[in-house]
Amino acid sequence: MLRVARLGARQMSTATGRPNGSYRRFGRTIGTWMVGTAVLASAGYYVGKDEIDAFDHEEPASELHLSPGQQFKGLPIIEAESTGRERLVVLGSGWGAVAVLKTLDRDKYDVIVVSPDNYFIFTPLLPSATVGTVEFRSVLEGIRRITKRIRGAYVEASAVDVDFEAKCVLIEKPGEGCAWLPYDRLVVGVGAQSITRGTSGLEFCHKLKTILDARSIRQHIMANFEKVMLPTTPDDEKRRLLTFVVCGGGPTGCEFAAELHDLLAEDLKHYFPQSVRDMVRVVIVQSRDHVLNMMDSVISEFAERQFARSNITVVTNSRVQAITETSLRFSTKHEDGTVTEHEIPQGFVLWSTGVCLTPFTQLLCQKLPDYQKNKHAITVDAYLRVKGIRDGSVYALGDCATVEYPHLLEHINELFESAHHEGAEITRTELEMFVKNAALEFPCAAGHLQSLVDNFGHFDTNHNGTIDRSEFRSMLEYVDAKLTALPALAQVANQEGIYLGHVFNKLASLQVEHKSKEMSADRKRRSEEISVAPFTYHHHGTLAYLGRAAAADFGQGQT
Repeated sequence: MLRVARLGARQMSTATGRPNGSYRRFGRTIGTWMVGTAVLASAGYYVGKDEIDAFDHEEPASELHLSPGQQFKGLPIIEAESTGRERLVVLGSGWGAVAVLKTLDRDKYDVIVVSPDNYFIFTPLLPSATVGTVEFRSVLEGIRRITKRIRGAYVEASAVDVDFEAKCVLIEKPGEGCAWLPYDRLVVGVGAQSITRGTSGLEFCHKLKTILDARSIRQHIMANFEKVMLPTTPDDEKRRLLTFVVCGGGPTGCEFAAELHDLLAEDLKHYFPQSVRDMVRVVIVQSRDHVLNMMDSVISEFAERQFARSNITVVTNSRVQAITETSLRFSTKHEDGTVTEHEIPQGFVLWSTGVCLTPFTQLLCQKLPDYQKNKHAITVDAYLRVKGIRDGSVYALGDCATVEYPHLLEHINELFESAHHEGAEITRTELEMFVKNAALEFPCAAGHLQSLVDNFGHFDTNHNGTIDRSEFRSMLEYVDAKLTALPALAQVANQEGIYLGHVFNKLASLQVEHKSKEMSADRKRRSEEISVAPFTYHHHGTLAYLGRAAAADFGQGQT
């Protein structure tokens, strides 16, 4: 179901009676956010908040210490307190990592969280924080407060190396040294970094990943306006300072452009003259043929019309080539295949393109070359376990991971032979049995396999009541087309984190059995697979704030 929702906001005024644009923007943003909240609440993000509040007055976890006299590879080791529980190390403090922490049962693991940021940030409202629609503290939640519920420890550091054999991860705080942190189970939720595409001059760009990024953007915007007001600033320099360029037409780029336009149109008009406001230009440079291309085309076209009404320039089919301190150069590919070069002055650039592996996740993949061949993310199985780790003790989720889906068409011969038992074609009863067995072998495709039975008549093109080989090929092509990579959305990471939290809770009860028996790594892995179901993603829709309107794609179904 597709909707384009227009959000109205009641006019709000200050004590002086002057309309306050930030209040109106806040009302519209919160209206948009309330729709998004329904999505996130259904995914379980808010579960456990009261429980977290209840532990605020408890004594926090003890500080960590180095093991005296012990080293690994010439570096100290963080001491592991002997509690009889497995040590669960969580890398990162984003949606996936926090969802794991909020779902874990108390006292089932010794939990240590490692992240350079000691807060969780509510990323859907981050573009709003850049222009003051919401304040920074309104989108933050302290990690120590979250870990306190499960008596977990937190270390403000970054993971820089890992040894899978020794089950140790090397953590580092710049300027403070390194230490090895042992683990029994490791969750990698470090996110991803913006892809550069070989573009030069990215040091002149802003990114929008952290609260520090949002604060820097706000300061830069206001500094440009103040420079424009200086009597000594030439007109050409004023126009350059007031040209704001967004590289990337995804949700973050579009929402920031909309928020920036609202700031200019509703707040700054009270403090800067019309002559200055007329110089403002907002440009979105998008490499695809539409903005918000991950949404339905109706949504993309609506967003572009909305931007046109707001005088936001959208340049599609264009790639940024180089950025300097004062200009941006990009090339545009036309329908006839010709390419033209353009250069525009700029006073501000936001880099909000696709994502790729961080240095740590690149290193992790390099240590598993036979299993990690994806250049954009860590490959995990249907249980979110990192491919290549024999005992299944390392997991990855969120933007840094991608679930490996099978290509059923590659196995058409053996699958077709296993499906029919009598005759050369597959009956409906045989298809039902095939789907049941195939769902066990390919759990991530179970939902789409079941749809083959539900749509038997659609695939039976000759209407003879059976499925021949060519019709069976169409079935497998249909399933393969549905098994696409999960989008880099907060709700994906959140659902993965909730899933892993429940998995860890179940596996904790198996630890007693595993300790009482001598079990090989393979046998232990099979035992865990029997106890838990594979991860299934349920898409609850996608939302993008566009200023005085919001684009929402409330998708149905599951992947």
